[in-house]
Formats: sequence, C-alpha cells, structure tokens
Amino acid sequence: VVPWYGVRNYQARNYMRDDMRLGDGVLFYHSSCAEPGVVGLAKVSKLAYADATQFDSKSKYHDPKSTPDKPRWVHVEVAIERKTRLLSLAQLREHPGLGELIILKKGNRLSITPVNVEHWAIISKLLK
Repeated sequence: VVPWYGVRNYQARNYMRDDMRLGDGVLFYHSSCAEPGVVGLAKVSKLAYADATQFDSKSKYHDPKSTPDKPRWVHVEVAIERKTRLLSLAQLREHPGLGELIILKKGNRLSITPVNVEHWAIISKLLK
C-alpha cells in the first residue's frame, strides 16, 4: 500500500478527492518517461486526505500557500495488485474501442483520469 503523493494539478486532485472510491481499480501509468503506458494494476485502499508533502519545506512538493487547516492538496492510497507488461500509449491509441479514453484525448496531459467500465474491460483483456 502506497500513498499517491505529490499530485499538483487541480483537476487530478479533484478526481482523487471527488471521484475515487474504496476498491476502485487503478491503472498504474508511467507518464513522464521515454515510453508512457500502463505498467501495473492497483486498487484504491484509502480515500483522499491531506498530502503531508505540501507542508514540508524540504519537499519538492512543498506548497507555501497551503496550511494544515486549509490544505490545497490531497492524495489517496493505493494497494498494488500486480505489475503488468508495458501497455504503451501507442498500443492504447491503436485499439478502436479506446478512442474515447480520456488519457488519449488530444491535449490531455493528466495521467490521473477516470476510466469507464468498458475501457477497463478492454485494457484488462489487452494486459492478459
């Protein structure tokens, strides 16, 4: 189980805070690397709470405008289920059933986005 700390994008924060539920599946996605893609599966194991790194002046995730009584940033905890083979961004783009997957939308730069049931099923099949 690991905290998903350091998220500093308001839309991604809102997804974690408002939309993630206990037990929700999580596609572990590498984004800032040579070959982005899905590399593992996890589940939400703890709902959103204040990310302590925002208060730590030595952390690269420090936010001086955030205070313990008014935190700006939250994170969830995820339980790692298993590593998978790399399912690359290019491979995701090639599958016609994933055309509406948010992470594939033009201009999307977030790696934290909702995945609907149909897309989850397709990706799960591709990972087998």
